[in-house]
Amino acid sequence: MAVTLTDTAADRIKIFLENRGKGVGLRLGVKTSGCSGMAYVIEFVDEINESDQVFEDHGIKVIIDQKSMVYLDGTELDFKRDGLNEGFEFNNPNVKDSCGCGESFTV
Repeated sequence: MAVTLTDTAADRIKIFLENRGKGVGLRLGVKTSGCSGMAYVIEFVDEINESDQVFEDHGIKVIIDQKSMVYLDGTELDFKRDGLNEGFEFNNPNVKDSCGCGESFTV
C-alpha cells in the first residue's frame, strides 16, 4: 500500500515548502506519546535516509521511516480548516481507538 495526500493537503504542503525555501518533502511518523500510546509526527525533510520509504503523491515526496510504516500504511493525509483552527488530519485505517482529546491513538 502507500500513504496518500488529498488535494488540499498537497496544496498546503507545497506552500509550506515554498515559504521554507528548501526541503525535499514531508516526513510522517509516529512516536510513543499521549494517553492512548502513539502520536503522529510531521516534519520537513532536507535529506532522505537510505532506510526511508518514499511515496510521491501530487508531486510531493512523503517520507516514512520503517518503524512508522507499520502504523501509517494506507493513511491519507488531509488538511482541514474549521473557523480559526486549521491543521493536518490523518485518516488512518489502522487506528483501533483514540483518546478523548484526539492527540494520540492505538493500533
